[in-house]
Amino acid sequence: MGEKVVAGTFDLSDRQTYREKLTRCLTGLERLLAEGRFDRPRNLMGLEIELNLAGADGMPRMRNAEVLQRIASRDFQTELGMFNLEVNILPHRLSGRVFDQLAEELRTGLAYAHRKAAEVDAGIVMIGILPTLGGDDVVSANLSDVERYTLLNDQMAAARGEDFRLDIEGVERLVRTSASIAPESACTSVQLHLQVTPARFADVWNAAQAIAPVQIALGANSPFLFGKELWRESRPPLFQQATDVRPPELRNQGVRPRTWFGERWVGSAYELFEENLRYFPPLLPICDDEEPLEVLDEGGVPALAELVLHNGTVYRWNRPVYGLADGVPHLRVENRVLPAGPTVVDVIANAAFYYGLVRALADESRPVWTRLPFEAAAENFDAACRHGIEAELLWPRPGRSGGVAKVPATKLVRDELLPLAAAGLDAWNIEPADRDLYLGVIEERCRLRVNGASWQVDTYHRAQEAGLDRKGALAATTRRYGELMQEGEPVHTWPVGFPAP
Repeated sequence: MGEKVVAGTFDLSDRQTYREKLTRCLTGLERLLAEGRFDRPRNLMGLEIELNLAGADGMPRMRNAEVLQRIASRDFQTELGMFNLEVNILPHRLSGRVFDQLAEELRTGLAYAHRKAAEVDAGIVMIGILPTLGGDDVVSANLSDVERYTLLNDQMAAARGEDFRLDIEGVERLVRTSASIAPESACTSVQLHLQVTPARFADVWNAAQAIAPVQIALGANSPFLFGKELWRESRPPLFQQATDVRPPELRNQGVRPRTWFGERWVGSAYELFEENLRYFPPLLPICDDEEPLEVLDEGGVPALAELVLHNGTVYRWNRPVYGLADGVPHLRVENRVLPAGPTVVDVIANAAFYYGLVRALADESRPVWTRLPFEAAAENFDAACRHGIEAELLWPRPGRSGGVAKVPATKLVRDELLPLAAAGLDAWNIEPADRDLYLGVIEERCRLRVNGASWQVDTYHRAQEAGLDRKGALAATTRRYGELMQEGEPVHTWPVGFPAP
């Protein structure tokens, strides 16, 4: 396996061999599910945040290898672009003061990383898309020097067979092409993991899908890309187009994109893994030596490495995850919707809202996904990305009369979803002080109609009104964002514009 990663080449027979191995892995997963081999409920959650490196001038710095060497912690890892890092927080049990604990760990880790980055004229910026990033920054030469990224890029470019095309029309329109997947590195996100039992998986995944648009509306933080003002959350359209290996003819035939919201509610985790095999050709046909069915026959638990690898190249906004811990298999829902930032408090508030609301919706006797057409959820996702906190979303009407109605996202959250999220956090046995603090941040965002995207846009236009050109206004906005991010107060309290000289 290692030799093929290094060499970056595959024989013509490798994809067929890999596809056959994938099928055996899927059968292995089916057997594990049927035999009830999965871990018992442990209420475990995990958190990953992708970060940007920028200098005091607000411009990106291609120095992640140097910064990681200085940080020297396994909590921090490389990401796709040389201006990216990722911080991983160890799994925590959802109970008590877990959100305050997470906030303290993040503050400590990010402050340390920021100090180390400063040694090479860089700093940590937690933001969905760095506003000063230019098209010339996201090229193959600036991909991190990691073999798997190089191989993934080569395979996706080969599958595409032509340049990747970006065409995003928002407040302004961005059109450009790329010979590589490097533009994907502009997207920096928060990933929220929740370990679930097989019996609970579908309810949690469906709940996460239903509220993904609400998460985007509340947390949007990516209004600029390559100097253009686009959608309030421009990551999803950018990610989809930057990883789209379909030429126009295949898109016209209805072939699914590798980055997608999905097309239906599900009844089990198995359905999503099976869908991955049915719809998506392998990009990295790398086989290891394990024979999963033989391992099962001998009473062991297979790693299902090929299934895991293939799953990692299908970019669902809520992704199923199979993993092993101490030889025991488990399932997780990985929520990949949120952009990074703006502050630690905002990130933890988004997490508290998500974990509380998912728990409450998954526990309902008449779940929202039985009353909300999947097409409406997909439409909501698009609306939230375009309009952020000003979005209007389709949602089931109260009572048993049926049907859906369009409602402002802020009203939906304040009137209906925040009480549910609070009840869900109570069900997790979260301390009331933690619950009230972090859900209070969400409530204030809704009351003031302010999130990271709205602050960036308002401050950028204030800079232009003060006489700065586009590039200068974006740099000034990024510098001010970095200052306020370091101060740590939630974004709804940030003053728009710049302090008096």
